[in-house]
Amino acid sequence: MLAAWLTISLMNQPMLNRYTFTEIHMGGEVRITLYAESQSAADRAASAAYKRFAELEQIMSDYRPSSEVRQIKPLTPTIVSEDLFKVIQQAQEISRRTNGAFDITAGPVVQLWRNARKTGRMPGPIETRKALNLVGYENLLLNAKNREITIQKAGVAIDLGGIAKGYAADEAVKALRANGVKSALVQAGGDIAISDPPPNQSGWSVQIPGQLGFTPLANCAVSTSGDSEQFVVIDGVRYSHIVDPRTGIGLTNQFTATVIAEQGLLSDPLATAFCVMGQSGVHIARDFKVQLIISSD
Repeated sequence: MLAAWLTISLMNQPMLNRYTFTEIHMGGEVRITLYAESQSAADRAASAAYKRFAELEQIMSDYRPSSEVRQIKPLTPTIVSEDLFKVIQQAQEISRRTNGAFDITAGPVVQLWRNARKTGRMPGPIETRKALNLVGYENLLLNAKNREITIQKAGVAIDLGGIAKGYAADEAVKALRANGVKSALVQAGGDIAISDPPPNQSGWSVQIPGQLGFTPLANCAVSTSGDSEQFVVIDGVRYSHIVDPRTGIGLTNQFTATVIAEQGLLSDPLATAFCVMGQSGVHIARDFKVQLIISSD
């Protein structure tokens, strides 16, 4: 009877097909691979996921003057959306626990190194000091009761480039689930959010930098950070686009950090923080209960 019941149960399961979608969001390609019963079901779910990406981009983009995060002005307490408060609150917690290796106020020094990659010129000590004077996560005051954020120093700004994609990938997976898709992989640059495994598989096959072959993963997030593509060589020294917020200098360690965690909201900023911290981040990874893989570029 049990065998017969199992046979009938399997026969009643819908046949799932694999579908892939690509759109541009948050400055790069967002690729969604999912399993659904039909093209129409896949289209509906993917549309909902991309809509969520678009919503979050309008909330968190540093490049859009109309974005919600750009409406937070220095010295003015501002009530923000649940999404924005959640992301900034997480960023602040990671900043505290990594001693500032990750900092969403690091925009001024990041901009210096964007210019350095264009010009090939090392940022000068005076302009670096001026930029560093506007960096410091301690300059943000959060009031969880009122969902209120205050920038406590003029000139300080919030840049969510190191955490927004991870959170958006998480939310895209939630949108897919809400539309009946249980098995999906969402990739936005170096950030991946994964739900249930593909049919009849133990997990999604993910290539982890520094590891041979593919690793089967499910219901987790994976973020990779490094300077394999964005860097500048000045006087024979290779400087990464990733900047240490504490010194204002582009990293020269030339390795990649990959973090596997329950959510992209955690893996995304930690991957950046561990790039800055290097091997000293290993014990912090244990504290966060995430898996850290460091590999040489």
